[in-house]
Amino acid sequence: MSEQSIALNRFGLGARGDDAPPENPRRWLLGQFDRYDPNPAALRDRPGSKAAAADFLHYRLNLRGALRGTDQVDSLEEAGEDLQQVLRGYFGKVRDKYFADVAARGQVAIDSDTPFVERMVHFWSNHFAVSVAKRQVSGLVAPYEFEAIRPHVLGSFRELLRAAALHPGMLLYLDQDRSVGPNSLGARFRASRGMDEVGLNENLAREILELHTLGVDGGYTQADVTEFARALTGYTFDGLPYLRDAQPLGNGAAFSLVVHEPGRRTILGKTYRQRDGDQALAVLDDLARHPSTARFVATKLARHFSADDPPGTLVARLETAFRNSDGDLPTLYRTLIEAPETWRPERHKFRTPWEWSVGALRATGVRELPARIFTGIQSELGQTTWGPPSPAGFADTAASWAAPDALLRRIEVAERIATASRRTDVPALARRLFPDALNDTTATAIARAESPNQGLALLLAAPEMMRR
Repeated sequence: MSEQSIALNRFGLGARGDDAPPENPRRWLLGQFDRYDPNPAALRDRPGSKAAAADFLHYRLNLRGALRGTDQVDSLEEAGEDLQQVLRGYFGKVRDKYFADVAARGQVAIDSDTPFVERMVHFWSNHFAVSVAKRQVSGLVAPYEFEAIRPHVLGSFRELLRAAALHPGMLLYLDQDRSVGPNSLGARFRASRGMDEVGLNENLAREILELHTLGVDGGYTQADVTEFARALTGYTFDGLPYLRDAQPLGNGAAFSLVVHEPGRRTILGKTYRQRDGDQALAVLDDLARHPSTARFVATKLARHFSADDPPGTLVARLETAFRNSDGDLPTLYRTLIEAPETWRPERHKFRTPWEWSVGALRATGVRELPARIFTGIQSELGQTTWGPPSPAGFADTAASWAAPDALLRRIEVAERIATASRRTDVPALARRLFPDALNDTTATAIARAESPNQGLALLLAAPEMMRR
């Protein structure tokens, strides 16, 4: 691969078919920091997390009313008319919003002239994953990325961690709204009246430690998880009727002293004496600066931009940059741009379905796919948008995406995109997409194609498109 092709495809999201390749690839990448728009036009009218959280709470209240006095319901068909109306009304609205949000995300990626920074939005959204696999979260997944990830992608890791961990989408996904300090005012009140016990939920604390900061081998213990979970108690949804003391945080989340576990905490050998919500913030800030976090994040970035088994030299360089800059994200991005390991000509990284489909649409200029069709393509290719199977996010290695049946699905979608495109300049297009990097075999296959459509489909299914 040439440096122009690497900048366009490995760092970016693929070339746009009618754009000239960048004359200075590194300068082109660095210049995107100043041009990036965290709130592009396609996203400005999308409903935010505050409205989505309110809708969810309203649904939950209606659901409780519909379920009152009923036996266990195992299927929608068994549900009464009131319950069916609640479920269909809420999830029908959420489904339509999800289609529109996925299409808006795709529109931004396809049209973007800052594709390197857009790639980083997708990277961090996957690092701090929430998922529609948990159906209740569906209405909050898009606002989560648009509000917690996009505005902080050129800030610090500390800011990004705070925004992601305490967003209502993450709180709901990891059951933080159910976490109550065992010695909190709320727990003691319930116990004094013989009410059912509610307790600590450790999901958010564990995933922050294991998946967002230190890594599974980062040096924490189960005691650290429990103590961190106690520090996080109180962070919940705004508008819960039984937490009238909750102070809104402005995005649909809130902090309630009533369910916060009082007292000092000792986590990773350090004692935290802060009161209320400041305690968890102090822990998050220290996790953002921890050496294990620097190593964990550096490894993931190196894997994303170099190889499934990233070179140790690149990991070490990124780790040093993280620690010396206090987690400044643009410093990490500059380190990636300056690193020789990220400019090696071998195509080590296999594109995920999202990367491949966005790259194909950028290449062909197809921008009018209906929301449901675009969303369906992602699921058809095996990567439901915002739908990783676990909090670990989607895998970033070829083994997860390069199976024969997955490749066959890409070929089928490539034929549909080629038909929708109707481009006739396929040989010239191929050279613009992969400047000084087009394989002779691919060029020959395109030249011998029976029609422009067939040639374009062959290009979209070529090794150059599959790998970056």
